[in-house]
Formats: sequence, structure tokens, C-alpha cells
Amino acid sequence: MKKNYFIYILLFIFLGIGLFAFFFKNLVFNPPDPSNFVSDVDNSYFTLVPGTVYIYEKKSSEGIERIVTEVFNEKKNVNGILTTVVLDRAFFNDILVEETYDWYAQDKRGNVWYFGEAVDNYIDGKLANHQGSWEAGVDGAEPGIIMLAHPKVGDSYKQEYYKGKAEDMADVVALDQRVGVKYGTFEGCLKTRDWSRIEKNANEYKYYCPNIGFFVAEEEVTNPTDRIELVSVTQEQ
Repeated sequence: MKKNYFIYILLFIFLGIGLFAFFFKNLVFNPPDPSNFVSDVDNSYFTLVPGTVYIYEKKSSEGIERIVTEVFNEKKNVNGILTTVVLDRAFFNDILVEETYDWYAQDKRGNVWYFGEAVDNYIDGKLANHQGSWEAGVDGAEPGIIMLAHPKVGDSYKQEYYKGKAEDMADVVALDQRVGVKYGTFEGCLKTRDWSRIEKNANEYKYYCPNIGFFVAEEEVTNPTDRIELVSVTQEQ
């Protein structure tokens, strides 16, 4: 009888160690394996071709908001993974408001990961701060998914994670959407709802179209007329 008690005690000990190891592993950031990533980003909804420049605009009674997005040839190494660098510049009435370098990479399955951003915020045309910056693997920040390989309605995923500072999420709302913008009308578009766990006012629909390989419009969920849309795509040499 004593031997049985001893065996039970050993089983409980090993079970406890196993559970501790499991939960500890899930608390520690394990960076993705670089061998699972490819050099190009060619997801049909999110394609990054170096030299491509996208221009978006929104007009209001206060003025014109313009975003210029440029895909660079430059690569940035994040946790051993070579990410593609994308520059976003936001202007209001031709005055620079924000300049951001984003880092993306695609895995072998076709998911596009988001590894961080370096942000410069401007006030009255002068650099004010770097609020919003984060990098996967630094200070507990983790990469997220910006686009799934095979999105399905109902899918929900984190786009970024830097506790208390960057916690954007996305939900797949619809597929095969028809979207009209100044640049053209597109079929077969993906519609997502982008929101944040820490920013209560962040609640937007985004439309990604395979003909473009990027998003073509972004609008407020509660006010669809508050919309910024694609007006130009060019390919620089």
C-alpha cells in the first residue's frame, strides 16, 4: 500500500512540473523560426513589390488628409527574419504629420506577419515624439499577423502586441466584396474590421483587393462617409 502512495506522489510531482513548464513556456516570447519565412511578400491581398507607391486621400471641411505608402528594397533584420520595409507618410494640408517605417515578412504558408514600426510624430511640421513605436522581441513586444494566407469570415487575430501600447486586432467580416474608389472599382475584395484592445475609438473597416494586392479603402464603422481611399498607384524604377 505504501508503494502505491509513493507512485501517486511521484505522478502528482511530474504532472505539476509538466503543467508549470507548459504555462511558463506560454508566458515567454518565442520568436518565429526564421527558416519558416520566405524572402518575398506575395499574398494576394497583401503584396509588397519594391518601388510601388500607393497614395490615399480623404477630403473634409477642414482640409485634405493624404497618406503616401512606399515599398522599399531595403530589408530589416528582426529576430533573424529579414522583413520588408514599408514607409508610410501622413500629411494634412501638405504638412507632414506622421512618418512610419513598418516591417513585414511572409511565412511559407502565406501568412504575412507584422514585426513592428518606427514612428516619428510631427507637430506643426516639427518632430515631436516617437509614440507608437515597437519592435518584436524588444521589451516583451510580439509580432502579429497583418494578413492571413486563407482568410475566412469569422477569423479574428492580433495584428500587433506591445502590452498597453500597441494591441491592434482584426476580424474578417466578408469576402468577395465589390469596392469602388477614385482609383477604380474592384471585385473579390476582403473586408476586415480593425480595432484595438486599448484604443476605444479605433474601429474601422478595411478593404483589401487582389487586383491591387493592398488595401484600397478604410472607413469608420459608425460613419462610412468618414473614409480614406486609394487615388493612385505607381511603380518606381
